[in-house]
Amino acid sequence: MKTASAGLACLALATSAGQAIAQPLELPPDLPWPASFVVRINDRTVAAHAETTARQPASLAKLAGAIVVLEAAERAPEGLASAVRVSAWAAGALPVRLGLRAADTVRLRDLLAASVIGSANDACRALAEHVAGTEQAFVAAMNRLAVRLGMRDTYFAEPCGFDRPEQRTTALDLLRLADAALALPELARLAGTTAHGFETLDGKRSFVIRNGNALLGMHPNVIGLKTGYTRGAGPSAIVVAREGLHTITVVVLHAEQRWPVTTVLLDWALERAQR
Repeated sequence: MKTASAGLACLALATSAGQAIAQPLELPPDLPWPASFVVRINDRTVAAHAETTARQPASLAKLAGAIVVLEAAERAPEGLASAVRVSAWAAGALPVRLGLRAADTVRLRDLLAASVIGSANDACRALAEHVAGTEQAFVAAMNRLAVRLGMRDTYFAEPCGFDRPEQRTTALDLLRLADAALALPELARLAGTTAHGFETLDGKRSFVIRNGNALLGMHPNVIGLKTGYTRGAGPSAIVVAREGLHTITVVVLHAEQRWPVTTVLLDWALERAQR
């Protein structure tokens, strides 16, 4: 990590076209830069660093899984109201989990909310099994989606984003994934939801999940999108903000100070967008 020793940290960044940025991007002193990041205003990349370097996706992978689930739900007779019976394999997922038990039956829409909003790995696994039958088949669907979206440097090896040696993504690819997620109204809604409560179908157990995006509801312009953390990925996030006709998308990967850095990047981009 690069850290400023005094004064304001200035990093000479470039756009994806290789053009220098007119004004330097500054971070407060001693605030470390993320290992990778990219900042986009509408369809224009205005700042990037190591944006094509391979990283672990952590729970940002759950956005790809959510798209696969929503596409499958469109083909299902009951859609998002489908009942999902939780297996022992799904219920045993760690460390972040909803607390599902084997044989619990839950609506598909609630499992999707738990995976997207709360990054619950037991919900994520239950979704994978329900939609594709096996973890491997679900991951194959995620990789087909990645190809379709033009995520050329992404390969998923696990449905929920756990570290795997062969798994990889990049900040630039995650911009494409963010666009696809925001294009789906239900997924965009979930990614901007601060909390969601529901019950098992028998009414015997209830759950409340809360969004891990610290900027949602705190930063006036932020509308979502997804956070993630594993040992290999470090603290990571995709954050989207809107100001008038402008949409700002920031991807930070392996960001030691995830929320302060993301706030600086967002505010810098919002200021540029208003010029």
